[in-house]
Amino acid sequence: MDLYEVKPIFYKRTEPFELEIDVPGSKSITNRALMMAALADGMSVLKGVLFSDDSRHFIKCLQKLGFPVKVEEEACKVSIRGFGGKIPKQEANIYVGSAGTAARFLTAMLGCAAGTWHLDASEQMRRRPMKPLIETLRTLGCEIICEEKEGFFPFTIRSEGISLTEASVDIGDSSQFLSALLMAGVMLDHDFTIHISGTHGFSYIEMTMMLMKQFGAEVSSVDKKTYVIRAGSAYHSRVYQIEPDVSAAAYFYGMAAISGGRVLVNNVHSDSLQGDIKVIRAFEKMGCTAEETPKGIALKGPENGILRGIDLDMRSFSDQALTIAAIAPFAESNVRIRSVGHIRLQESDRMTAIVTNLRRIGVKAEIDGNDIFIYPSGGGCSSELHGARISTYEDHRVAMAFALTGMRQPGIIIEDPMCCRKTFENYFEILDRICESKTQKNGTCLRPRLHKV
Repeated sequence: MDLYEVKPIFYKRTEPFELEIDVPGSKSITNRALMMAALADGMSVLKGVLFSDDSRHFIKCLQKLGFPVKVEEEACKVSIRGFGGKIPKQEANIYVGSAGTAARFLTAMLGCAAGTWHLDASEQMRRRPMKPLIETLRTLGCEIICEEKEGFFPFTIRSEGISLTEASVDIGDSSQFLSALLMAGVMLDHDFTIHISGTHGFSYIEMTMMLMKQFGAEVSSVDKKTYVIRAGSAYHSRVYQIEPDVSAAAYFYGMAAISGGRVLVNNVHSDSLQGDIKVIRAFEKMGCTAEETPKGIALKGPENGILRGIDLDMRSFSDQALTIAAIAPFAESNVRIRSVGHIRLQESDRMTAIVTNLRRIGVKAEIDGNDIFIYPSGGGCSSELHGARISTYEDHRVAMAFALTGMRQPGIIIEDPMCCRKTFENYFEILDRICESKTQKNGTCLRPRLHKV
């Protein structure tokens, strides 16, 4: 197993820390834009594309389905020719890997078309929920045969298109089920209304709707319970610039929080489409200071390096629960992360991953229903921080978040660091570069160097 020993550059640090950096494009926007470009009418050019395991799987699936795709990784650019909502091949075998977005988005897209397709996924994705989307597509007339476990990959879709005008879907496990149906809904030639149950991930649903409108589609929400795609709605080919990934930016902002330094992430602004921009407010509540600059948002950590405890509902930006949990050991009072029960069903059981790894480094932590309670030593807990091996559970966000803990606490070793290929394949290379220099400008995209320990 590859291991990465984090360099504790903020341990008893006295000199100022300042960082200006570029981060990759947004995973959420990249994969939505790939789907909309494929369903548009003509050639679209996507700039600032995130190249990762997830996006590469998505691109390969589109190519398997017959879409002409030109990939220019060095330029972070993808060109796709769409056929006005039609899929070139009516039969194909596609493999989505561990990409939840590709899994959900392409399943809905194929359900709305006519043909027969076999879909498979990694062992990790085979464990993640698909049943609500499968059941919805079946009520719309699709035949979906699950070949191993009902409601999970692998399965075969046989569809003649969708003639019904209404559907219902439960998004309690993932908002991606609704996003998938919304984006695919433009393939139908009639008004299509979607009713939902569940309250998960509205910020991601809003992002989906905004992107649909930017690509020319007509979509509306009545009351966050009912969504309508109008007949004749369609995507139009265009040149589209993808925002930097705010989820990735948050790890670098976390460095400011635990060091008392200042970090500026280029081109991340408060008007971002991404719901994770709310993490900036969370950092502020923990004692940091945010500044909107022409280059991007800059975050300054508290000078004494001691964070405030918080009690925060994170249901609308739950990908950042791991980031907040990873810096919680350096808070002067308790940290409570609320309403994140759904993260049990993501790449790993993230609630368990948080609590298990915090306990390994000497921090008292517990799960209470859908909430996580963290009791750092500054919050009155007698436990003392110490080094430990961090289990990543094949989850990119576990690896990247707990690397922050190790930048201040000596002895933190990350197991399987390259699981971060899913969204940020050179993350640990950039950490190396930061550790090698007091001031790092514009992190560059290189292959990671893994330290064997």
